[in-house]
Amino acid sequence: HLPGTSEEVAPPLQQSFMIPKKEINMVSDMAKWKRSQAYADYMGFILTLNEGVRGKKLTCEYKVSEPIEKLVALLNTLDRWIDETPPVDQPSRFGNKAFRTWYAKLDQEAEKLVATVIPKHLADAAPEVAVYLKESVGNSTRIDYGTGHEAAFAAFLCCLCKIGVLRVDDQMAIVFKVFNRYLEVMRKLQKTYRMEPAGSQGVWGLDDFQFLPFIWGSSQLIDHPNLEPRHFVDEKVVNENHKDFMFLECILFITEMKTGPFAEHSNQLWNISAVPSWSKVNQGLIRMYKAE
Repeated sequence: HLPGTSEEVAPPLQQSFMIPKKEINMVSDMAKWKRSQAYADYMGFILTLNEGVRGKKLTCEYKVSEPIEKLVALLNTLDRWIDETPPVDQPSRFGNKAFRTWYAKLDQEAEKLVATVIPKHLADAAPEVAVYLKESVGNSTRIDYGTGHEAAFAAFLCCLCKIGVLRVDDQMAIVFKVFNRYLEVMRKLQKTYRMEPAGSQGVWGLDDFQFLPFIWGSSQLIDHPNLEPRHFVDEKVVNENHKDFMFLECILFITEMKTGPFAEHSNQLWNISAVPSWSKVNQGLIRMYKAE
């Protein structure tokens, strides 16, 4: 419910929590998912945030509540654990096994970490919500990371909204402070442990690892007075503006990680740079996200 409505006064509804389990096991389950309340909630969450950051810079002023601060502290802890778990010497270049050590620590501590973010009266929610946090950092068997893991983090934040920990006026901070910090930690994981892209479509995918920052990042750029989609393939533009815009931050990371012509290693993004407006880019990416 929205803050300021009469519901604020009513006692909280008794919610029951359960440990999430895999529900999409065969092709026919997809139709059930698309019709579900969970899908509507998840897409609604993504699109609400998309509107919330429209035309806004990462560096602008916004409200930072206590739960937001606590989420950032949680992500800082994960970051610190990377420093404490250096990669090990191994014959294969990719998929450093030290990631499993790092992950084991998260697996062990996840519920405690989540408990630091949610109030005491919602303590029962921690085991359910913690599963999404654990799913959001990659797979410890395959040592890979992809957009499904990113979706788990968005679901984690969506759960925190559903139980009332995060509120409507936290929108900008959810994207600019929490999700942006999450991206920084994921990039560090990807680099440190040389993680494989999960379920990657190779050159036909948008990006090896992320999707949401391109959606929200393109929304940030809607109606920008002089940055057009064609500019994001210009190195100078990216270097000068990446601290303000999530989309350019993603492009910068790609160019750090990949060599060769942009049109070859990131063909889909190269095509997107030809789209005339950011709102068209944003709409197209939302369609693409739903399809994927």
